[in-house]
Amino acid sequence: MMKMKTVEITVGIFMVAAILSLLMLALQVSGLSFFFKEDGGYKIKAEFSNIGSLKIKGKVTVAGVVIGRVVNIKLDPDTFNATVWLAIDPIHAKKLPYDSRASILTAGLLGDNYISLTPGFEENKFLQEGDIIPMGSTDSAVVLEQLISKFLAGQASGGSKKSDPKTGVEPVSVPVP
Repeated sequence: MMKMKTVEITVGIFMVAAILSLLMLALQVSGLSFFFKEDGGYKIKAEFSNIGSLKIKGKVTVAGVVIGRVVNIKLDPDTFNATVWLAIDPIHAKKLPYDSRASILTAGLLGDNYISLTPGFEENKFLQEGDIIPMGSTDSAVVLEQLISKFLAGQASGGSKKSDPKTGVEPVSVPVP
């Protein structure tokens, strides 16, 4: 009887440990972890005209490798552009050229948005703590809803004109005075 209780207690301890391990793993993968702070690293700002559905704790990548996270997003009241603060691993930030580009991409068709950095060609100057990637060096998010509405608006406004099968030229409508 005593041996049975020992086995039950041991199995119970292992089950609790397994559940806690899975919970910690789920929190870490989802980015909702309160136990591990990811605020370390170089803080770099990037300015975008549209960030789509980019969120705080979104990934920052170079060539598909995660090198940092989005730590803050604010709206600039003067320009109405989004300012995004990135925390980048200092090992990688020290080697990123100053003229690097930042683009907001989507993971899959309906996935989360993330920031992809493309290294520039500057050989002597690198991104430092507090540097800004200006609007001219950023590519805003492509919003699927905007693309669909533009496509539908093009179809509704006469985008369905057919070209002449012999010449391949579309008909032109000339207003009559």
